[in-house]
Amino acid sequence: MKKVIITGIVITLVIVAILFVESMKSEEVPLPEQAQDGSETAVVPGSTTETAQEASPVRIKEKESQYDKYVELVSPEGYINTEAITIGENIGKNIVLVDFWTYSCINCQRTLPYLNAWWEKYKGQGLVIIGVHTPEFAFEEEYENVQRAVEKYGVKYPVVQDNDKQTWRAYQNRYWPHKYLIDIDGFIVYDHIGEGGYDDTEQKIQELLRERNSVLKLNQVLQAELTAPNASLPDFGQIGTPEIYFGYDFSRSQMGNAEGWKPDKIQNYQLPATRTDHKFYLEGSWKNNNDNMELMSETGRILLAYEAKNVNLVARASQPIDIEVLQDGNVIRTVTVDAFDLYPLIEDEEYARHELELRMTEPGLMAYTFTFG
Repeated sequence: MKKVIITGIVITLVIVAILFVESMKSEEVPLPEQAQDGSETAVVPGSTTETAQEASPVRIKEKESQYDKYVELVSPEGYINTEAITIGENIGKNIVLVDFWTYSCINCQRTLPYLNAWWEKYKGQGLVIIGVHTPEFAFEEEYENVQRAVEKYGVKYPVVQDNDKQTWRAYQNRYWPHKYLIDIDGFIVYDHIGEGGYDDTEQKIQELLRERNSVLKLNQVLQAELTAPNASLPDFGQIGTPEIYFGYDFSRSQMGNAEGWKPDKIQNYQLPATRTDHKFYLEGSWKNNNDNMELMSETGRILLAYEAKNVNLVARASQPIDIEVLQDGNVIRTVTVDAFDLYPLIEDEEYARHELELRMTEPGLMAYTFTFG
């Protein structure tokens, strides 16, 4: 009998000891600690506090009343700098900047130094940039052309082709360039149309990265200074001439010739005695294509009175063609047009009104747009 009692006591003591050890282990689960600089140190995986778990639905509910949820990329036709990517795979992990652009757009080109700089600066701290390349012209749909432009402008972040404008329409977008910032919870909390706003955009990036650090309980230090890439910014208030389109599908009443557009036909154009500023004038035989004018005669000219500092031509040629560029009657340079691209024609120091003339001595030039800076 005594032996039974002793055995029972021993078993009871063992059970009490086991319970005591387990209770001590539960008190050792690490909680977020405050670093000396006031920021939280990283939490051991799986040790999320009850307070953090309760805060997440509250945070989400507050955002739902203010912002729209992100829209996923829709059936990209091609990928550059990545095999495949989605926005959804980054939600809960990173913040995402979606940039709608097209490579022959001068406004898009001038934003690329900032996007490249932000990518290099913040890619290791939770920023993902996705360039959604939505073409304006048919030649911008070709993968090789986009890839060549990506290499030319030093773009290292992922680029997806949106040739059918499916993602463009999903975002109800109408502009190049147009940037959307998506936070860690998948809400579009900021967007910016066109050039400029670089400081505001970067400050918002930093704000969203700080929120990410807090949500994921990371101890990352962000650089407070803003990016200042070596990029010249135009003074839009001094550019008096809007972008000019040559194709009849893009007509904005910008042709000055009395003959006008002749869709899908070849027309011989004559220069009038008097001309109006901010309209283009043709001389020679030109085929009217939906997105360009194509020189068919052995010689041809394009004239334009513009107000700006810089002038660019989006163009291509079936074989390399030399164009003589004149400003106010003086030869400035000769530009060789070959592959689809944006070709700088005039690069002045000051904004002013000038007469531009382009002279061709062989057929084959396809002119798409004049852009100004």
